[in-house]
Amino acid sequence: MLVRDAMSTVVLIIGPHHTLRQAAALMSARRVGAAVVHDPDAGGIGILTERDILNSVGLGQNPDTERTQDHTTTDVVFAAPGWTLEEAARSMTHGGFRHLVVLDSGDVTGVVSVRDIIRCWAPDRQQVPV
Repeated sequence: MLVRDAMSTVVLIIGPHHTLRQAAALMSARRVGAAVVHDPDAGGIGILTERDILNSVGLGQNPDTERTQDHTTTDVVFAAPGWTLEEAARSMTHGGFRHLVVLDSGDVTGVVSVRDIIRCWAPDRQQVPV
């Protein structure tokens, strides 16, 4: 199975000047664990994850004043739609992260998460009679 088969194609893209609270609200509304941060002035594409927001709040920082640009990972590892899920999982394990931005011809086409991969690898849940 390939990344294109597992990835989410509805990608939340936000700007570098969103507050962490705004980013969290958008991520919650979309039910996603990461947002792609597009910042053409700082070199392009980054990623902001739930963990980035959690770390900031855990440090006592104010989510109403902290900006995504200060918490975004900019040394992003990108996946290609044609990667196998094994390649994606290996990259995540090696890098210690749970999301990969998927690029096709330089354009963001999706995000694949550990949850997406597990969903593909795990057998369908069966209803257990009560």
